[in-house]
Amino acid sequence: MDRHAPPASPAAFAALLLVALTGAPGATAAEMTAETAAAGLELRLPIDCHFGRSCWLVNLVDLDPGPGRRDYRCGWHTYNGHKGVDIAVRDLAAMERGVAVVAAAPGVVKGLRDGMPDRIPDKTFRETKKHLYCGNGVIVAHAGGWETQYCHMRQGSVAVKQGDKVARGGKLGLVGLSGFTQFPHVHLSVRREGRVIDPFVGLETDKRMKAAACGAGPGTLWTQGAARVLAAPMTNIFNAGFAAEKPKHRAIRKGLYGAAALSRRSPVLVFWTETWWTRKGDRLEIVITGPDGETVVEHASTLDRPRALDMAFAGKRKPGLFWPGGTYKATARLIRDDGSKPLRFSISREIRIRD
Repeated sequence: MDRHAPPASPAAFAALLLVALTGAPGATAAEMTAETAAAGLELRLPIDCHFGRSCWLVNLVDLDPGPGRRDYRCGWHTYNGHKGVDIAVRDLAAMERGVAVVAAAPGVVKGLRDGMPDRIPDKTFRETKKHLYCGNGVIVAHAGGWETQYCHMRQGSVAVKQGDKVARGGKLGLVGLSGFTQFPHVHLSVRREGRVIDPFVGLETDKRMKAAACGAGPGTLWTQGAARVLAAPMTNIFNAGFAAEKPKHRAIRKGLYGAAALSRRSPVLVFWTETWWTRKGDRLEIVITGPDGETVVEHASTLDRPRALDMAFAGKRKPGLFWPGGTYKATARLIRDDGSKPLRFSISREIRIRD
């Protein structure tokens, strides 16, 4: 059995994307440092996590001034009107364990909101509470007319008050699910004198919005360390696991398929994956091997369209009364023919079938 989740709808797209910040091709570290100093603002990551392992960049600033969408690389890693950068954690279980939102630069707390519940907004909320898009959040003012805003924080987690001075990396609160969002993440907006600035572009944002110029160039506002980790591709197999049933997206989002062992009576053995930013033509391969190294499942498929978030799985029904006991291993590989050199993304997991 195998299945791909359908592509996110335009309405869901705006709420569904997660984080894997992409870097600044074409700019040397020295150029980035010089330009950042001239701009008067230097940003670290606004989240305390192991980037690429426990958090990912999923949305960029929309530079298309019209109804379309275009990120700073002339890609589609954004949605219409998106004014910031989204960095997401894996699921609700990770959110509940607590992931800190931190100040990207030193400054003074200008404003905040707390007390909104962590929940996916219903139709009434979406239609009547658009002014609460950010959910729980903090605005920090910086020198030179700059400010940063941090959105969707966890209810009751805001750790600062108005007028507080915060250092770069100082804790502001925790990643949450408040406001207009369908997944736990921090949204970072950067503004100068009220004007939205793409941190991958810097003060050239207005010019990039009017033209189809691609690449961040030397205008990035990120520190060298942040720019280095943000240079990774935005495509990531960020989540995977085993299930004893056809996997449900809601259960995956809640982190419910985390058991270390399954029963020998499980009707099926399924390995599922979640991937950010797949492309048409990407090939997904899933292999499950049994306790003796024998192949239990071998599945391959080619994606017929690009997807912001893709859930896929492959599995097998129970071969008789019981599954053989022991450790089962699975690996998923996403292979992309990107011209001169294929790109490969992979993830592996294992689980024990109890004797």
